[in-house]
Amino acid sequence: MLNLKTAEEMYQYCVDNNLGTGTGKGWAIKHFDLLIQNLKPGEEIYCVFIGLHNYKSMTKHDGNFAYAMTNKRCIMAQHKIFGATVQSVNIENINDITMSKTGFASVGMGLGTVCIDTYKETFNVGVNISFAPNIYNCVHEVWDMARANINSSSNETASISNVKSPVEQIKELKELLDMGIITQEEFDTKKKSLLGL
Repeated sequence: MLNLKTAEEMYQYCVDNNLGTGTGKGWAIKHFDLLIQNLKPGEEIYCVFIGLHNYKSMTKHDGNFAYAMTNKRCIMAQHKIFGATVQSVNIENINDITMSKTGFASVGMGLGTVCIDTYKETFNVGVNISFAPNIYNCVHEVWDMARANINSSSNETASISNVKSPVEQIKELKELLDMGIITQEEFDTKKKSLLGL
C-alpha cells in the first residue's frame, strides 16, 4: 500500500518512479484530486500512474487521466474545465493486463500501451515508451496480489461451508446408530457434546 495522502504526493510518486507525467503538473494534480474524492471506505491505493485514456492513436484518445489501482478497483479520473469523468472497474472484473510498445525504447522514442481488458470493455492507456514497462509491472503486481487475496477469501469461504452443523452431524450419527455401527451410549455422548450440554 502506498502511503500517499495528497494529489501532489501522487503526482510526485509518478514522476519519481517513471509512471507518467501527463501534460502538466497542475492538471495531473486535479486528476489525482478526483481519485482521492472517489475512494470508498476501506479502499487503499497500491499503484498510481498517468496516461492517455482510451488511446487509439496520437490524435484519437480521451486525453490524460490519472489512474489508481486499489485493493478493490482500478479507478480512472480526468478533471475538465467543465465537469469531470470518473470510471472504475472492480479488480475481479479484469480479465487481463497486457503491454505493447512501438518505437525505440533505448532512446525513449515511441509510445507504449498498457491494456486493461475487462468483461465489458478494454482500456488502452497510452504512455511514453520508457514508462510503459514500469506502469505494466506496477499494475500487474497489484492485480496479481488482489486476485490472490480473492482466491484466498474464496477458499476460506469454501472451507467454512464444508463444516457441518451440529444438526447435520447428529443426523449422520443417528444413521450410524440405526445401522448398528455405534451404540446408543456413544450416540448420546456425542449428541450432548455437539449440542454443548
